[in-house]
Amino acid sequence: MNFATQAVNIILGTAAALPLPNVDTDQIMPKQFLKGIDRQGLSKGFLHDMRFDNSGQMRPDFVLNQAPWRDAVFLITGPNFGCGSSREHAVWGLREMGIRCVLGSSFGGIFSDNCMRNGVPALVLPAAQIDRLMALAQNPDNCTMTLDLPRQTLHSPGDGQTLHFEMDPLHQEMLVRGLDAVGMSLMHAQDIRDFEAQYVATHPWLMPPSNP
Repeated sequence: MNFATQAVNIILGTAAALPLPNVDTDQIMPKQFLKGIDRQGLSKGFLHDMRFDNSGQMRPDFVLNQAPWRDAVFLITGPNFGCGSSREHAVWGLREMGIRCVLGSSFGGIFSDNCMRNGVPALVLPAAQIDRLMALAQNPDNCTMTLDLPRQTLHSPGDGQTLHFEMDPLHQEMLVRGLDAVGMSLMHAQDIRDFEAQYVATHPWLMPPSNP
């Protein structure tokens, strides 16, 4: 099991706009790409039916198939992005595509949690701010942004604004340290062992009998 992900501190790069509401995890990662857990081919699966036509050719009018957005590291989404069934492959595919942060006014709860556990900040911002960032992202001259996760700021050079945001302190620590939930727990491994030893000492009947 891998207890570490890519640590997140500063993210700088292109933002792509996907203003569609209620994009569910079946659309983010269609079922035919759920055959394994090695993550191979998941970048192709990410938003597959939006990116490719029935013959497997890229749709030239889709934002992630166009320059400069094909190299996007930010994805600005419509409301309720990632709703639907739980499939961690959706986040794996997103990461394999190079997306390192998603911004939206709301996300599916399980999708948001999967993002955090896989080193992808899923930041919930006010709708008015998402509208502002969406407009910038749709302009190829203004679509770069910088996330400073330790300082909890998002800077958009296109309009010179710096947005301060709030997030759960535990999620922030997980992302900055590059740890998943298990890795965070193991930071307290000695405390856990000390508690176990103390508890067994005061509850000896819980120990299994030794072999004769």
